[in-house]
Amino acid sequence: MPNEFSKNIEFLTVNVPPQTNWQGELLPSLQPEKNTVLVSHGRPPWYAEDGQRISDAFVIAVAGGSASGKTHVARQIVRRLGSIPTVIILSQDSFYKYHDEEELKLAHANLLDFDHPAAIDMPMFASCLADLKACKQSNIPVYSFAKHQRLEETKYLYGATIIIAEGIMSLVDPALRALYDLKVFVQCDSDLMLARRIKRDVKERGRDVDGILDQYLRYVKPSYDNFVRPSASHADIIVPGSNNDVAIDLICTHIRQKLQERSSKFRQKIAVPNKYIPSPSGASTPEARIEDLDLTILPQTCQLQGIFTILRDKTTSRQNFIFFTDRLSTLLVEHALQHLPYLPKNVTTPVGVEAHGKKLDAQHVCGVAIIRSGGALERGFRRVINDVPVGSLLIQSDGKSGEALLLQVMLPFYVRLRHLAETAFVFLLDAQIGTAAAAFMAIRVLLDHGVQEDHIIFVTFLVAHQGGISVLRRAFPKVRIVCGGVDDRIQEGWLEGYKGEGNPEGKGRNVWVMKPGMGQIGDRYYL
Repeated sequence: MPNEFSKNIEFLTVNVPPQTNWQGELLPSLQPEKNTVLVSHGRPPWYAEDGQRISDAFVIAVAGGSASGKTHVARQIVRRLGSIPTVIILSQDSFYKYHDEEELKLAHANLLDFDHPAAIDMPMFASCLADLKACKQSNIPVYSFAKHQRLEETKYLYGATIIIAEGIMSLVDPALRALYDLKVFVQCDSDLMLARRIKRDVKERGRDVDGILDQYLRYVKPSYDNFVRPSASHADIIVPGSNNDVAIDLICTHIRQKLQERSSKFRQKIAVPNKYIPSPSGASTPEARIEDLDLTILPQTCQLQGIFTILRDKTTSRQNFIFFTDRLSTLLVEHALQHLPYLPKNVTTPVGVEAHGKKLDAQHVCGVAIIRSGGALERGFRRVINDVPVGSLLIQSDGKSGEALLLQVMLPFYVRLRHLAETAFVFLLDAQIGTAAAAFMAIRVLLDHGVQEDHIIFVTFLVAHQGGISVLRRAFPKVRIVCGGVDDRIQEGWLEGYKGEGNPEGKGRNVWVMKPGMGQIGDRYYL
């Protein structure tokens, strides 16, 4: 999975979570963090053909005493689940309240109670968890145990199918409990918890043993007796802090069953060419008229037809293909600029005459490429719109089901923060809209971040008339779609030379091919 992008991309690097494999193991050179994103085979569609969300993320609470093994249990669940969609482990420790100078003095003297429910910003915890459960992004706080303080930076999280919320107070607050689909309590011997706590605080948090013991007797043990242990009554299942293989297997079986119940055969619903915009009479028509699709199509000049002729020709050299692809993308982005807002502006010319013109009325403009074929439009985009951030979405088809899978999200700074995303205009770049499965997912991701539907401008080379475009337009009528041309149809076919599951001999894999089309645009541009 790509992890390097153009150095011109404007990202808030402190928000990027540590990268791990599906077993929860941190990749080399990265520092351990409790809040992690674990990716296996990507996130499948979480919406229906009308574009609306049909399933929330599955939220699991893992509560228990301090050093009882909550994080270990969370990671064991992830390991046992095996090949699963994206998982977020969200730690309650991030939500300690901000401390003033007086509280900081008490904290460094081990005289501040961090084990009371009042030490946790429960409303913020519930708000961030509710956003993630509703498939929205969240920017959660970062807390430094060494400084006993919440830092100014935040951590960006998005895209989970499963969320594991772990912390000693995870089951104490009613607002939090209302968000959970499964509640787990980790029960552990008190002596073992104390031994683990001493080892952890000395090694990871720079504390001395005397201070740890004093804090334990003064705050930790009373809190466990008064708040944490009683919260076990709210748990659906109680798991031992050690030797818990059977309990974890039961939990994983339950999770798999619930995820299976929420799965949706999305792509086959929109790829079949009988899903079209209803006619004015309300009945479905066998074919959607191009004018009903509300597309912005480039004027079909002789120049444009000549460019398409070169790009469609399979004998065109790679050098010429890249040159004319960049030229076509430049024309498309220039044409797409008409969908940005403008205001009148008067200027004085060099000869002293006042001229009436226009100026752009959009504070935040950025681009997002659906890689890898969408990257073929990036150079043209940068030629036309100078000095704006460009991010990417890695969306690929699952080898078995054919469903679109969201594998990686690298969005510009404007989109990561919701208060900025609400006013941002986003150019979504992809080579073509065939089944529209990738387009659906990309648009839904932007909407989840707070981007307004009428602020999304989808720029593409080709659209398949008899593909999923009609369903896409019905689901997102306010999205502006700018294309170079409209081809007649898509057809189920095979991508030659692909070796994978079900095709060990390299006979190909099942794909939808646009006719006449331009072939595999990403392969022709990059390979």
